[in-house]
Amino acid sequence: MSKIGVEQSLTNVQDALRAKGYDIVELKQESDAQGVDCCVVTGLDSNVLGEQTTSIKGSVIEANGLTADEVCQQVEQKLNH
Repeated sequence: MSKIGVEQSLTNVQDALRAKGYDIVELKQESDAQGVDCCVVTGLDSNVLGEQTTSIKGSVIEANGLTADEVCQQVEQKLNH
């Protein structure tokens, strides 16, 4: 199953993705994102300067304003494309 990095404050999203069988990695620092297929972040720490220096190889999903189920749907869409 795919490994999904989820920001540690999004516990409801972590629980929902675990229930669907995904392997969850809590994102506490940038190095935690290495080796994950997709990352889910709050979007509250968006990069104001627009610099794109990240170590994330997969898709990044902003969970701001989405329910846990909506985030799960987006994760599944990103991983199936």
